[in-house]
Amino acid sequence: MANTEIPTDPPESDPSYDIEFFWDPVCPFAWITSRWVEQVATQRDYRVDWRFISLRLLNKDKDYPSEFPPGYEHGHTAGLRMLRVAAAIRHELGRDPMGPLVEAYGRSYWDKPKGSGMRARLSTTEHVTEVLKAAALPTHYADALDDTAWDVLLDAETELALSRTGRDVGTPIISFKPPTGASFFGPVISRVPDDADAVRLWDAVVTLAEFPGFAEMKRSLREAPQLNILGGVSQAAVQEDWTGGHRRGHLVSDRQGAAPADAE
Repeated sequence: MANTEIPTDPPESDPSYDIEFFWDPVCPFAWITSRWVEQVATQRDYRVDWRFISLRLLNKDKDYPSEFPPGYEHGHTAGLRMLRVAAAIRHELGRDPMGPLVEAYGRSYWDKPKGSGMRARLSTTEHVTEVLKAAALPTHYADALDDTAWDVLLDAETELALSRTGRDVGTPIISFKPPTGASFFGPVISRVPDDADAVRLWDAVVTLAEFPGFAEMKRSLREAPQLNILGGVSQAAVQEDWTGGHRRGHLVSDRQGAAPADAE
C-alpha cells in the first residue's frame, strides 16, 4: 500500500457496534479484559469494535531507561508494530477481522508457557505471519510492521481514547454505546471470570461508569495476571501489594506501562 493511501484520522464510531475496546497487543490486562468482554458480548448479543491505543505512542515523550523497568521499550514497540499491521488490515478489509486478529495475537503470546522465549519473537515478521495465518488473513499485511506512516493514525486514535477518559489512565479503555456512552479505563482484572460472574461484573462496572459523580475505586492489593506466559493460572488468588501497575520493588513510572518485564 502506498503511503499516500494511508489515513491519518481514525474512523468515526460505527453505531452498529455496542462496545469500543481500545487495545494494545502487549498489555496483559488488555488481553484478560478482552476475553471477559467477549464473554459478555456473547451472552448479551453485543458487537465489539476492536480499536487501537498504543502504549509506545502514549509514552513517546518518556525516557524508557530511567522511567520504566528493563524490557518495557521492547514490549511497547512490539505492540506498536503489531498495531500498524492491524491498522492496515482495518483500512483495507474493514472492522470485522479485528476480533479474530486480537484473539490470534493474544493466544500466540499469552497462552505460551513461561520460558518459551516468546517475548524475543514478539511482532517479528515470522511471529506476525503466524498470527495472520491463525486469523485467516493474508500474510502480506506483515509488510506494515515497519511502516511508520501508520503512526499518525495510531497516535490520533490513542488520543481519541484518552479524550473519553482523561489522560491519567492506561490500557484498556472501553466505551459502551459509543461515542457518547460511558467510557472507562479497565477494569484491571487479573483472571478471566466464569460466564455468570462476567455478566455481573459488567453490569457493576457500567453502573459505576454511568454515574456522573463516580471518579475512581482502586486498591493496590492484587494478584499477578493469570497467564501461561507468566507462570500459569492458579486456583487460589495470591494477593500482592502493587504500585503503578507493577509489583512493588520494580522500577515504576505510572500506570501507563502495563507490560510485565518478566514475560518471556
